[in-house]
Amino acid sequence: MNSIFTDPVRLERLMDISQSSWLPLIEGMIQYTIPLSFIAFVLGLAIAVLTALARISTIKIFQVIARVYVSIIRGTPLLVQLFILFYGLPTIGVVIDPFPAAIIGFSLNVGAYASEVIRAAILSIPKGQWEAANTIGMSYAQSLRRVILPQAARVSIPPLSNTFISLIKDTSLASLILVTEMFRVAQQIAATNYEFLLLYGQAALIYWLVCFLLSLGQGRLENRFDRYVSR
Repeated sequence: MNSIFTDPVRLERLMDISQSSWLPLIEGMIQYTIPLSFIAFVLGLAIAVLTALARISTIKIFQVIARVYVSIIRGTPLLVQLFILFYGLPTIGVVIDPFPAAIIGFSLNVGAYASEVIRAAILSIPKGQWEAANTIGMSYAQSLRRVILPQAARVSIPPLSNTFISLIKDTSLASLILVTEMFRVAQQIAATNYEFLLLYGQAALIYWLVCFLLSLGQGRLENRFDRYVSR
C-alpha cells in the first residue's frame, strides 16, 4: 500500500487542501459555532433558572410542568429534538429556519440539564441564609436575588462551565439541520475533494483548541471564586 509520505504528488495535494481549508473552517467556528453556543447557553441559563425555581416551588402545577419538561429533554436524544424542530414541525405548518431551530433546540437542552445543576446549588445553601434574609425584612424575590442566587452561582460555576464546553462540541449536530457551522463547512469541503480524514481531523483539532482554551479560562474562574470565598 502506497503511503502519502512516499507519494510526493498526493502529499503536496493534501498540503494544498489543508492550507486552503483552515480559513473557511475558522470562519465557520467564528460566524456560527461560537455565536450559536453563546446564544443557546445564555437562553438556556435563563430557562434553567426558571425551571429550577419551579422545581423547588410550593406551587404543584409549576413543579409538574418543570418535571415533565426536564424528563422529556433528558430522556430523548438531542439529535431527535433538533430533527423534530427542523424536519418535524413543518409537517404541521410550522417552519423554522436552520439557525433559529438550532438555537431553540440547544437552549431547551441546556435549560433542562442546567436546571438540575442550579436546583442542586440552591438547595445546597443553608436554610439559615433564607431565615436571615427574612429576618431583615427581605421578600422571597429579594432573598433569591441578593442572597441565595449569588451563592448558588459560585457553586454552579464548575458544572455549568463543563456544560458550555460540551455545548461547543454538540453544535456539530447543527450541521444535520443545515446550519453552516464549522463541521458542516468541513463536510462541504470534503465532499469536493474526498479527503474526509484530513478535513475532519482539522475540524477536530479546532474543536480541541477552543475547548482547551475554555478549560483554561474555567480553571482561572474557579480559582478566582475560590480565593473570593476563602477570604
